[in-house]
Amino acid sequence: MAETHVVEIPRRSGEGEKSPQETLFTAMQHHPLTEISASPGHLLLLKLWQREEGLIASRIGSKEAQLDAVKREAFQLCSLLFFFYGLFLTLLFVSSVGQSEDRRACRGWWVPGCLSLVTSLIVVSTVQLRIWRYWRIYGQLRRERGDGRALARCVQELRMKGRASSWARSHRRPRG
Repeated sequence: MAETHVVEIPRRSGEGEKSPQETLFTAMQHHPLTEISASPGHLLLLKLWQREEGLIASRIGSKEAQLDAVKREAFQLCSLLFFFYGLFLTLLFVSSVGQSEDRRACRGWWVPGCLSLVTSLIVVSTVQLRIWRYWRIYGQLRRERGDGRALARCVQELRMKGRASSWARSHRRPRG
């Protein structure tokens, strides 16, 4: 049979020893969130910041949806241009094949050329506007994300440090 070894760790017994419930209660009294809940100003600040975090998150979601929509619109416009050129060149080829030798001189070449040029300019300028709109929304999204990160850091600091947070120290009013 195998021998088992049991090591006993002696427990200190003394008058200063507290029960686990007392230790837990003492720890909870000194927790930063308990300090915050005891101070109406800090509690209000925490609630306002948490509400603002939710608003920023919803604005970020809205901006991301706008970015997706702008990308989709630009892709559809580019696809439309390629479809137009495919159809345009096919019709031009079909119309030139059915003509006799003397009419193949393409006397009216400027009409389809101008139509193609105008269509290209319209579609390209529209795509360019969509790209500018994309970068404008992207800049707004970056600012919102930065604001959200900064606010999250402030909320985290307030939760972790309680009244000792840098916000509380820098905004205390002198008494007297």
